[in-house]
Amino acid sequence: MRRSGGVAWLNAVVLLLMVFVAAAMMTCVMCRSPVRHLVGGKEMWKPNYNYTDWAREETFYVGDWLYFVYDKHMFNVLEVNETSYKNCTDQGFIFNISRGAGRDVFELKQPKPYYFLASGGYCYNGMKVAVKAVEFVQVPAPQPSPAKNGGNPITRISYPLISLIVIATWAVFIKYL
Repeated sequence: MRRSGGVAWLNAVVLLLMVFVAAAMMTCVMCRSPVRHLVGGKEMWKPNYNYTDWAREETFYVGDWLYFVYDKHMFNVLEVNETSYKNCTDQGFIFNISRGAGRDVFELKQPKPYYFLASGGYCYNGMKVAVKAVEFVQVPAPQPSPAKNGGNPITRISYPLISLIVIATWAVFIKYL
């Protein structure tokens, strides 16, 4: 039994829209989702570790998350200002990240430096980290060079996009022939 023409055309339109959405997603040269950074890597949040070296090896973007994993019975994580960070003092901390589980996350919401430390003297044993969050700048897709004499407008369209449209259209029409 053949489908009615209206349903076939509706399916074709939906398929073409899906192709266009997929093509639009592919045109992004460099897309990025937020990253969850495990603070300290495999060493996690503990004394006697160089978090400055760890942070130097990472790139932190606005929207990324810091993931602190530590022994909840011994340590905590406090956001502090730069002076408190340098002096290893937790007085007047900005935010207590510790939620009691020893598995806490902190979102980097603004492009700025962030400072964290553990209280109870553990800061003096290296439990402090500074990270600088920067804005992610999306790289635009390169523009084609202008063709001589205006060129053919069809050649200015992405060949993968044309291929997808042709294949999708062919598949829809073969199905309903």
